[in-house]
Amino acid sequence: MKIYAMTDVGRKREMNQDYVYVTDEPVGPFPNLLVVADGMGGHKAGDFASKYTVGVLKEELEHTPLDKPEEILRNIVSVANEKLIKEASKDVKLEGMGTTLVVSTVVGNTLYFANVGDSRLYLINDKIRQLSKDHSLVEEMVRLGGIKAEEAKNHPDKNIITRAMGVKASVEADIYEYRLKKGDIILMCTDGLSNMVEDEDMFDIVKGARDIVEAVQMLVEKANSNGGRDNIGVILAQPLADEVSIW
Repeated sequence: MKIYAMTDVGRKREMNQDYVYVTDEPVGPFPNLLVVADGMGGHKAGDFASKYTVGVLKEELEHTPLDKPEEILRNIVSVANEKLIKEASKDVKLEGMGTTLVVSTVVGNTLYFANVGDSRLYLINDKIRQLSKDHSLVEEMVRLGGIKAEEAKNHPDKNIITRAMGVKASVEADIYEYRLKKGDIILMCTDGLSNMVEDEDMFDIVKGARDIVEAVQMLVEKANSNGGRDNIGVILAQPLADEVSIW
């Protein structure tokens, strides 16, 4: 798998609380690992939360006795949540910290991922599709029919999330499984990208770039040129021929 990742502080924030991690080498039973986390909390708490959570995920993967990807994802997310809460209780400066999380792996020709919060996973091929579902107040309103999807984009409560790592004693991650097809490209990002760049523009940038490195750089550039109101975290992954089904 070809992978490229990048974070940027953006134009308005002084500290980068987004954290991304990628490797095409095995981590425990996973043949590769891709993680996006958007930390929150005052002082350096958000910065700590995102990095710490990714560190726990890697550590738990190395020692997991489980072998089914969905079970593994559910378990490591749960443990990371517990450990993050424990860390916050040790230091008053870390109180109230939390982070969003999208963690994924490609096993064979199947993409498995877990999602908590409003960071996103998209699939790009002949169109762009958001596979993850935002755990946000506005998304809940859309699901319940209170507002239309178009209204959600600029809603004043857009940034209120209903689920995050480190907030409650237990966390429920949404777990997904998707069979990859030829030409699929995986895009993972924090809301610093998705709030600043329209989905259609993301699609055009990725499709128009020479490679995924240029695409990631152009996505970050576009988010910044549109105002860069938040930190930006982006991962692009291009599965190889043996990582997609022939259909």
